[in-house]
Amino acid sequence: MATGGPSSMASALLFLNLIMYVVVAIIAGWAINYSIDESRNSLEGVSPPVRLFPIYFPIGNLATGFFVIFALIAGVVGVSTSLTGLHDVSQGSPSSMMSAAASAIVSWTLTLLAMGLACKEISTSLRPPSLRALEAFTIILAGTQLLCAGSLHAGAHAAILATPIGGRV
Repeated sequence: MATGGPSSMASALLFLNLIMYVVVAIIAGWAINYSIDESRNSLEGVSPPVRLFPIYFPIGNLATGFFVIFALIAGVVGVSTSLTGLHDVSQGSPSSMMSAAASAIVSWTLTLLAMGLACKEISTSLRPPSLRALEAFTIILAGTQLLCAGSLHAGAHAAILATPIGGRV
């Protein structure tokens, strides 16, 4: 079992990311619900190209729709990655550590995509505080998920080195 620095740091980062991904998923879910409820009222007097745009959000700018959808996807995948990663780190075998590291990389790439859209969505106009919080959490999560993936890879490397190689001698 891989115990020690990389594994304990990975567990702490996985738990932190779990909490942050839950917050991101909740805020993004609220934004989608708000958009569904309010888009009918806000589209009454606008020009036809905006009415045909399938992802129109009455809050933010035109990048908000894509950002919120990708943030929700990254949040759900991040929650599942963190939960399975916590289980895999508690087992500590090299194969489970490599599995956790691989899923952390997938979650990190989705978070990077949402972070890029968050950076595109940031503007000088007034936005609701919930969108600003979603942007901030997404940008912070991109960094903490990178640290988590790195610590999981370090823990997997330590688990591989600690596992005796069996076979003929």
